[in-house]
Amino acid sequence: MKAIRRFTVRPVLPESLRPLSDLARNLRWSWHAETRDLFQSVDPECWAASGGDPVRLLGSVPPARLAALAGDRRFLRRLRAAADDLNDYVTGDRWYQTQSAELPTAVAYFSPEFGVTAALPQYSGGLGILAGDHLKAASDLGVPLIGVGLLYRHGYFRQTLSRDGWQQEHYPVLDPHELPVAQLKEADGTAAQVSLALPGGRSLRARIWLAQVGRVPLLMLDSDVEENDLGERGVTDRLYGGGSEHRLLQEMLLGIGGVRAVRTYCRLTGHPEPEVFHTNEGHAGFLGLERIAELGERGLDFDAALEAVRAGTVFTTHTPVPAGIDRFDRELIARHFGAEAELPHIDVERVLRLGMETYPGGEPNLFNMAVMGLRLAQRANGVSLLHGQVSRGMFAGLWPGFDPEEVPITSVTNGVHAPTWVAPEVLRLGARQIGAQRAEDALTVGGSERWDAVGDIPDQEVWDLRRDLREQLVVEVRERLHASWRQRGAGAAELGWIDGVLDPDVLTIGFARRVPSYKRLTLMLRDRDRLMDLLLHPEHPIQIVVAGKAHPADDGGKRLVQELVRFADDPRVRHRIVFLPDYGMAMAQKLYPGCDIWLNNPLRPLEACGTSGMKAALNGCLNLSVLDGWWDEWFQPDFGWAIPTADGSGTDPDHRDDIEAAALYDLLEQRVAPRFYERGQHGLPDRWIEMVRQTLTLLGPKVLAGRMVREYVDRLYTPASHAHRAMTPAAAGELAVWKARVRAAWHGVTVDHVETASATATAELGTTLVLRVRVGLGGLGPDDVEVQAVSGRVDSEDRITDAATVPLKPTGGPDLEGRWVYEGPLSLDRTGPYGYTVRILPNHRLLASGAELGLLAVPSQELAEGAGVLMR
Repeated sequence: MKAIRRFTVRPVLPESLRPLSDLARNLRWSWHAETRDLFQSVDPECWAASGGDPVRLLGSVPPARLAALAGDRRFLRRLRAAADDLNDYVTGDRWYQTQSAELPTAVAYFSPEFGVTAALPQYSGGLGILAGDHLKAASDLGVPLIGVGLLYRHGYFRQTLSRDGWQQEHYPVLDPHELPVAQLKEADGTAAQVSLALPGGRSLRARIWLAQVGRVPLLMLDSDVEENDLGERGVTDRLYGGGSEHRLLQEMLLGIGGVRAVRTYCRLTGHPEPEVFHTNEGHAGFLGLERIAELGERGLDFDAALEAVRAGTVFTTHTPVPAGIDRFDRELIARHFGAEAELPHIDVERVLRLGMETYPGGEPNLFNMAVMGLRLAQRANGVSLLHGQVSRGMFAGLWPGFDPEEVPITSVTNGVHAPTWVAPEVLRLGARQIGAQRAEDALTVGGSERWDAVGDIPDQEVWDLRRDLREQLVVEVRERLHASWRQRGAGAAELGWIDGVLDPDVLTIGFARRVPSYKRLTLMLRDRDRLMDLLLHPEHPIQIVVAGKAHPADDGGKRLVQELVRFADDPRVRHRIVFLPDYGMAMAQKLYPGCDIWLNNPLRPLEACGTSGMKAALNGCLNLSVLDGWWDEWFQPDFGWAIPTADGSGTDPDHRDDIEAAALYDLLEQRVAPRFYERGQHGLPDRWIEMVRQTLTLLGPKVLAGRMVREYVDRLYTPASHAHRAMTPAAAGELAVWKARVRAAWHGVTVDHVETASATATAELGTTLVLRVRVGLGGLGPDDVEVQAVSGRVDSEDRITDAATVPLKPTGGPDLEGRWVYEGPLSLDRTGPYGYTVRILPNHRLLASGAELGLLAVPSQELAEGAGVLMR
């Protein structure tokens, strides 16, 4: 019989065991081995059955066992030590508190998904895992961050396979009362709520759940409340589900409702109000509109409020392709904002202008969430050096006239949270080598360029560790494969072959990620005979573990999964290649350490960063990857191998896949596998072990989330907080008026004449020329602009590369025609083809970049041709 109502019965813990509840409710246990060990000792069987979730564990331990523990003095000593350690961690000074700079009092970090632990399944892939790692690293460093997201009742889907290998999706219902979260409550004990106005006089209400991630509160909004109509209750039903309006409501709730949730949390707890708002991808972009509306209620007009909001906003873009960005029809946006809906005091046209693609090549009827994110943020970044470059090209239309390298989008390369992803065995080896505290600091705070202590670990210990981790993976794979085949309908008698799947002494390759087409799950199947030869090689065999989910609406991705599964089902190779369904955090934490090689073969440059290879590297796994994302930036032959690419614009996609697959097979056959099996004089693979050692020594410190978050603090959060403080209401009003005046007058800004002291077409290295420029400033004055000389090497089409800029100074007042003369030195500091030009940019003390307004004046074509601007 089916229950008509479900609720959670919580155990009453004896007084001496109450700290267990506090430990379970703080998600630090998910990356703190000692706390997990303590929970496991409560009841090992219940711990295994709970999937390593302390909240579920405490709900299932028999009362007799709890009573026994309440009188177990040894257990109670461990419990007190764990509780004291957590208290020290949460309240003590950490890296952030020891910095001398004026840092932000608080930062709000918004993301549509957060992958903190498998016990809180609110993530679909890399974006969410990155956001979870960002929170954990911020907690370890003591950064006063507030996370903001949504609580999805179905999370992301669970994946199984049909008998013929087709992906099946399942959406289990998550009861928040069974998750490691607590409701945020008002002082009178009622549930704290936020509310959004919808068209037609309806409203969307949401409760606020709090997940404590170490020191960092994570606020999660849940629309499944009784006051909502059925449609509104389903807004937070599942991650990335539903049609356009459903997605829009999710993003309005995340951005607008999220700001209201932050205000509520700060009011109830006394937490400092954020000075900086960080938008992790465009989904949360509406947060800027809510903050403009807040300032409007305090008397600022829209333009001044926009400047105040921009000053304290950081926007991170994660996609290298326009198709990866959420875009909505103009009419849909217009219906949900304005007098009859949300933010009624903001003119709908002002809202629309923030997101419309009003640049060459844009679609003017579409509202682009990333474009809005960039227009509402004074600081923006991509997530690797290459992705920053791709993003500057992709969004260059917002800054017309500027070379892509000058587009004000920087990059902070992603990192991963080592305590979450490094196997306990690797951590213990590090602790034995340098001590537990130093090892913990190295993995969390980071800051060192090298981990030289790795060089002192004997080769035999390194190799024994790698073999042990590989063996653990083999056991894990067999268990998961057996469960998968039972779900696919196989009887137990059919599955004896699984006991022989994988071999702990065979070179093991891992490939696990989402399955969009650009990640090329099936590139390895391009030449199946060659792959079979590699898998079954008599002397240098390889084995491959594959996992990944296709988006539920992506039938093309599902076909790729099916193709891979059918190959892995072949009795000739099924002991050497496996596909594991339902890839998630719990599987990943076993997979990364157990692999020798981490394979990544996306279409370059479509991988923004890709952090799975970083997690593998921290466990001593070598990378075999296309030079994309982070690998393009940090690849060295010491750390692994680069798969050559055929990414010229004229290359046929099929031909490109053939070329790159052949390159992959060649690398595996000729270089990777032979090195793994090659033995030195002591019977060990000396050269392989040295690559593992170099990976840990040199790559390990780079890939840390601690390094990433410190970069955000130094390069983005701190400048944003200073800009926020400088942008008083009066300053914001002044800047808004100034921008309007500059835009109105810019058509009159001209470069009229350029001359130098040299009349020849050649010059000697070290020569300094005097540059004189006559400019028209329209209705503007010298304080409103900067006149620059731009010089550097030139290419065959006279484009200046590696440019240097020098500001020129006015020599006096305007002449009789109202023109100004500027002068300055031009140093010829490089040999070869060399050129210069002159340009005029807006200039104001409150601008973060000269490109901020997207305005530029340069010499006319006729003037450039007659001025001798190129010297060879």
